[in-house]
Amino acid sequence: QVQLVESGGGSVQTGGSQRLSCAASGRTFSINTMGWYRQAPGKQRELVATITSTESTNVADSVKGRFTISRDNAKNTVYLQMNSLKPEDTAVYYCNVVVTTGGFRRSYWGQGTQVTVSS
Repeated sequence: QVQLVESGGGSVQTGGSQRLSCAASGRTFSINTMGWYRQAPGKQRELVATITSTESTNVADSVKGRFTISRDNAKNTVYLQMNSLKPEDTAVYYCNVVVTTGGFRRSYWGQGTQVTVSS
């Protein structure tokens, strides 16, 4: 199994920055895509950014130019650098890791971390 531990959440003011980290442990032999999703109150979970094993990235239009996703394969860790934060960025952020096991892709989720941006 794979376990994900998130850190770095908290409260910041509009225009501030925050850096989220997600470390994977366990059976991490073949991690494919790593990414971040978020869910605001009353809304569905949405994709924020993903990064592949070849470090190709996909970033949501709502955060493009402000958020940067990166990964450290040696540490099995994915990061989300959030700059120029806005109140609408307030949400619970979830780390996601996709692992190939026996030819099947399995998805794992972190516990979620709250990011609150005050106006």
